[in-house]
Amino acid sequence: MPQLSLYLDEDTLKKIETGAKINKTSVSKFVSVALKEYFSGNYPECFQNLFGSVSDDSFAAPNPLDTALDSKRESL
Repeated sequence: MPQLSLYLDEDTLKKIETGAKINKTSVSKFVSVALKEYFSGNYPECFQNLFGSVSDDSFAAPNPLDTALDSKRESL
């Protein structure tokens, strides 16, 4: 398996080490999984849990539009 060397600042390294510790995995595995997720274009596993987590009155369904105001279209 190929290897990669990275130059990181201390703050970033501490965050990676903390993330690896929380996930009970090695730093290498933690970074590998994070990079795979980043490049996969998929949402994180816990993304679905965010539904409904924002309590803000401005997040509401819009009023239905009046279809009588639509432009007339030619039938095909």
